[in-house]
Amino acid sequence: MIRALLIRGMLAGLIAGMVATVFAWFVGEPAIRDAISYEDGHDQAGAAHSHVAGASPHVHEAAESAVSRGVQETLGLSVALALFGIAIGGIFALVFAGLHGRAGRLTARPISALLAGAGFVLVGLVPFMKYPANPPAVGHEDTIGSRTVSYLALITVSIIAVVIATQTARRLTARLGSWNATLAGGGVFLLLVAIASVALPGFHEVPADYPATVLWRFRLASLATTAIIWTVLGLVFGALAARVIGTSGAHSAMATSEAR
Repeated sequence: MIRALLIRGMLAGLIAGMVATVFAWFVGEPAIRDAISYEDGHDQAGAAHSHVAGASPHVHEAAESAVSRGVQETLGLSVALALFGIAIGGIFALVFAGLHGRAGRLTARPISALLAGAGFVLVGLVPFMKYPANPPAVGHEDTIGSRTVSYLALITVSIIAVVIATQTARRLTARLGSWNATLAGGGVFLLLVAIASVALPGFHEVPADYPATVLWRFRLASLATTAIIWTVLGLVFGALAARVIGTSGAHSAMATSEAR
């Protein structure tokens, strides 16, 4: 069953990546084009300044990316989201396999939906609040490594925090009741994430003259794309997993009946 769930998780992730790609093309690309226009304007101004100062006019051309913007916005975006979806889908399926049977009376679809919601919060929303996505022309090359490490560290902390919060809620249920214990667990999660957010370094690299509307639209489109990936993954995988579990249950019941 785990192998079957893993395959279907990767398939659901691929579908989620494809849907997110279509959304990004129609909703995210206008904001990206505006950001690129801003970047190109600064690049042209820098090239003109270098030319006046006596620098070679070919310096800027050599610094350009070997991959064109057109390829980045089409094939590059599609491949990146597809691979991300497949990877997340595989991990999602393994976590689902570990939770199934331990979530009380919940069936495959609600477990998948809840797991997708948790994934979006832990992997998407929490790190976004501290390190939101930046459009082109925002960020320095010498801080890429530090930003990546800090981003992954916050994701790790959020995952550990939800485990601690869940254990706290379970231990307090008998004493405080389910509702109060859940609130206490939520408070523990928020406290741990807040401490980590304050402790981790911040990167304030947005140029002073950067258009606020372009920045907002880009970051909102980025967060929406992430939400779509997790939403589609949870819904599609829940439907596929329900069939796998239903078929496996039918086979088990048949084998038991024949044994009797």
